[in-house]
Amino acid sequence: MDTHMLQTLFFTIALAFLLPNLILCWNHCDFPAIFNFGDSNSDTGGLSAAFGQAPPPHGETFFHAPAGRYSDGRLVIDFIAENLTLPYLSAYLDSVGSNFSHGANFATAGSTIRPQNTTKSQSGFSPISLDVQYVQFSDFHTRSQIFRRKGGVFRSLLPEKGDFSRALYTFDIGQNDLTAGYKLNMSTEDVKAYVPDVLAQFTNVIKYIYAQGGRSFWIHNTGPVGCLPYVMDRFPITAAQVDKYGCASPFNEVAQNFNHRLKKAVHVLREELPLAAITYVDIYSVKYYLISHAKKLGFENPFLACCGHGGKYNYNMFIKCGSKKIVNGKETVLANSCKDPYHRVSWDGTHFTEAANKWIFKKIVDGSYSDPPIPLKLACQRMSTK
Repeated sequence: MDTHMLQTLFFTIALAFLLPNLILCWNHCDFPAIFNFGDSNSDTGGLSAAFGQAPPPHGETFFHAPAGRYSDGRLVIDFIAENLTLPYLSAYLDSVGSNFSHGANFATAGSTIRPQNTTKSQSGFSPISLDVQYVQFSDFHTRSQIFRRKGGVFRSLLPEKGDFSRALYTFDIGQNDLTAGYKLNMSTEDVKAYVPDVLAQFTNVIKYIYAQGGRSFWIHNTGPVGCLPYVMDRFPITAAQVDKYGCASPFNEVAQNFNHRLKKAVHVLREELPLAAITYVDIYSVKYYLISHAKKLGFENPFLACCGHGGKYNYNMFIKCGSKKIVNGKETVLANSCKDPYHRVSWDGTHFTEAANKWIFKKIVDGSYSDPPIPLKLACQRMSTK
């Protein structure tokens, strides 16, 4: 065993003994707000506000009505808010009934890190890419304080000035950047080749937010896209490309490549932004374990969508969850919900059920899948991971 390996082993053992004591010494961060950036995995109403509400049965389990989320209920970002005793995040784009006193959500379903050269109707991707989300945040940061000083209702609906530096900045985005290449018939190697540019644009946004006072960052890596029913249904996959759990290996290989590079980028950011506390969260491993051990964990077939219409995965890209048609002058729902979403992993072939989201959150909240390995409530604490 060489010197470097010995040093690494010594550090790992020392960290295992010291970390619990360090955590006991730290105070909880008391985040006054959350500002979220992402795609449909964390969209709480952005795309619905811009392009029309996600139809029933979305939202049926917890909200009992459509709530701007592409799930039957709560998302991981909702459980994050609950854990920090903060209200659910209002979508920045939603002008009806929103309260931004404890943060804002800039995520929209279909968002990418890199802007796409297509319209939403052509590709399904949102025009609200990460650079646009940052512009919206920057504008919100400035204008919220101008209006808050006017008092009255503005004072109660907008965050305080100091909240921006004490807030938690959460990110869950990148999945759509990977599938974008495949939609253009690119090879796996072609997709891997543009990942560095995607991550360069991602890290720039982190730096911009840091320049505006942001200090605490909670960054999810991307999930196993090769395990999503819509990917396996839409793209050609040979039997040899399916792993022992039923997932499409090439797509997961690209996701892992993205995550490997993202983790390296986060380490560089820690060096460049010395006052930032940046937590990298391995969502991929959590989701892959859930899908590969679904039945053992009390779930049913993880590849069968709860809300959909026909086919091997109960998924049809032309008849998505909530789709309707007029039959004999009467409106009929073609893609409705299954009877028991509580035992399903996939909600609509693309997104997770509330039950799955809750299971995922419980796995990540204590820091077990984080680098550094600290709990969500301590995500403002800086800790070297060298």
